[in-house]
Amino acid sequence: MHTIMEDLLPRFAEIIAASSQAEIQSDPSLGGRLVLDSQDPFCVTYAPFDHINSGARVVLVGITPGRQQAVNALVEARRQLAAGADIGAASKAAKETASFSGQMRPNLVEMLDYIGLHRWLGIRSSLELFGTSAGLVHYTSALRYPVYSQGENYSGSSKITSHPLLRRYVREFLGGETRALPNAVWVPLGPWPTAALNLLVREGQLDPARVLDGLPHPSGSNGERIAYFLGRKTRELLSNKTNPDLIDAARAKLVGRMAGLAA
Repeated sequence: MHTIMEDLLPRFAEIIAASSQAEIQSDPSLGGRLVLDSQDPFCVTYAPFDHINSGARVVLVGITPGRQQAVNALVEARRQLAAGADIGAASKAAKETASFSGQMRPNLVEMLDYIGLHRWLGIRSSLELFGTSAGLVHYTSALRYPVYSQGENYSGSSKITSHPLLRRYVREFLGGETRALPNAVWVPLGPWPTAALNLLVREGQLDPARVLDGLPHPSGSNGERIAYFLGRKTRELLSNKTNPDLIDAARAKLVGRMAGLAA
């Protein structure tokens, strides 16, 4: 088992630096040399998502890096190492290159501003987290390293906290990050990152008052739930796919959590 906050890039830097960009793009496990763990039906591979922004006050938590994110991070790490960068600089650049899809930003910013996160941070809008105030945000995943299920990107399931391999990665790596950033607030993007954070809450690794769970997932396909959360769509106009009571309860809880943090 790897030590809690070990940066694994030193272990794999030589392999990554010796590989071509084409090799990485065609197989981000590099012929299995970057495989960390495997337990049916899951396989965990290394990609440089180790870097932690120690100054962060907000942590955005996805499920796990996908294949394309893994490729992007590995290619950037290779580029940095080839240019003579040290491990720390290569790790930071690789992580920043591959973090958080821009398409989801507008929805996420509007919801975070709605609950008042920007006021707690002392910035004009959460949009600044993606620009002038980028030093305040840390991006991570419930499963820090890329996880594949039967060879495909793992998109989440209840196994994130029940399967022994996945649960170990949540406890060890995400748990390590919660201990490294005790004064940050944690924003899970969807139900499975929420489940992972709740596991850490139950085990005493994370203060529940610092978990801002319940936001509709910021993807474009979730537009109706987001519109209702923001008060742009009324209850009567919702399709039967959207449960307004759940969103009302989540919104009230989030506003209450922010008020508690500000007190």
